[in-house]
Amino acid sequence: MVTGTQVAPVARGTIPTLKQSWADLFRWRQRVAITNEYGEVTTEWQSPEPLQNPIKLLMQLNARDWLFFIVGFLAWTADAFDFHALSIQTVKLAKYYHTSKTNITTAITLTLLLRSVGAAFFGLAGDKFGRKWPMVVNMVVLGLLQIATIYSSTFQQFLAVRSLFGLFMGGVYGNAIAMALENCPVNARGLMSGILQQGYSFGYVLAACANLGVGGATETWKTVFWIAAGFSIAVGLVRICFPESQQFLAAKRSGKPKVTPAAFWRETRLMLAREWRMCIYCIILMTWFNYYSHTSQDSYTTFLLTQKEFKNAAASRGSILMKVGACVGGTCIGYLSQFIGRRRAMVGAALISACLIPAWILPTSEPSLSASGFFMQFFVQGAWGVIPIHLNELSPPAFRSSFPGITYQLGNMISSPSAQIVNAIAESHFVRGVDGERVEAYGPTMGIATAIIALGIAVTAALGPEKRGSRFETTAPAGTEVAVMEKRSEDPEAASYSDGRLEKEVETRVERT
Repeated sequence: MVTGTQVAPVARGTIPTLKQSWADLFRWRQRVAITNEYGEVTTEWQSPEPLQNPIKLLMQLNARDWLFFIVGFLAWTADAFDFHALSIQTVKLAKYYHTSKTNITTAITLTLLLRSVGAAFFGLAGDKFGRKWPMVVNMVVLGLLQIATIYSSTFQQFLAVRSLFGLFMGGVYGNAIAMALENCPVNARGLMSGILQQGYSFGYVLAACANLGVGGATETWKTVFWIAAGFSIAVGLVRICFPESQQFLAAKRSGKPKVTPAAFWRETRLMLAREWRMCIYCIILMTWFNYYSHTSQDSYTTFLLTQKEFKNAAASRGSILMKVGACVGGTCIGYLSQFIGRRRAMVGAALISACLIPAWILPTSEPSLSASGFFMQFFVQGAWGVIPIHLNELSPPAFRSSFPGITYQLGNMISSPSAQIVNAIAESHFVRGVDGERVEAYGPTMGIATAIIALGIAVTAALGPEKRGSRFETTAPAGTEVAVMEKRSEDPEAASYSDGRLEKEVETRVERT
């Protein structure tokens, strides 16, 4: 950013933050807190750097940065493939288990409910033990649970396995985005965040392609699940072959105090006491965003099959094009957020998507619905493309693995009934289909819900904080702050530990909060 003039400090407290955030949304320059080497904090207006050639931004990443980014992207893609292997085959599964589509979406609700538990466990494990082994365990177990789903002979077994699946699925997101983004150059983060988030859309595309390839016969859902299982296990095995996060390796080499479990949990409690407002805000934001994506996409294939009366191949093609739009939109708007700001990008994309809703649900032909679906998800996932880096920048620096994952998955938990609500309302209300017959009202249900959610996102993002350009590359791991304090209390001579660099860093972090 281009340095500017000093200004009043970043507001503290809920109401002052809301007022300041709303006013700053309409100012081009950004209010930025600057901490010098002595821990002194000043606040100034800064103008964003001009947009740079995205190819040059990509070239700033070295081989190690690309390695971590690609593995994180693949983990997030496999996670999405596993999830959408169910959501795009709701009709097949309903026939297989001889139950309603609403009952099948109960599995989606249970998965989303329990993801927050996995996010807390594996996210905190990632902050304490590193990104590598928690992710390996996640991916291998996810693959095994996909296989267990295939062999579930009753609907009750099916629901039980999908509940357990949610526990391990929840641990992927936080570790994946921390590993992928923590070493990216600051001015490339917006672009890389947009690309990373589209691993979710790319996973959907791969699942839809698999569904298209296996055909519409009821038993073919198992083949898609076999592919998903192989994908997840392969990513876990690939992750074993690559090193741990550089942050943790550097901490070990530098001889920093060993972080005990007690120190880790004590610092976690301190973080929650200091950052509870930020935690609540991020959970609210992620609740809106998870409703946004699940409402607009989980029942889209069912909408094409039932209300628009498409065949399986046509519905799969429409779903694939929809998510291609998501991949493009997330990358483009994530890139633009580095220049126009995170919140402006989210607000603008959400409002444009709300305006596109009539074109999204009213057409009857495959080309028209495919085109409107493309542009609808361009802006839905365009807003989502900002989320990985926005959450990373808002996170307490030492908790970049657990904080984004937990807030994201708690939002997922609150929004977990979204697909079930859409299916229940649609199956109890009817409209006239393309041939004049009464059909389930998926289009109006999805359209009204998405409009409300998009407006909620616009308001929440407009009133929330932003820390674009935050620097967190050299922050000590979670628990180090308390470990240093304990070392000081035990050994007064430890004040000169590591030439004072670590203590200075800890004091800087405390001053920032």
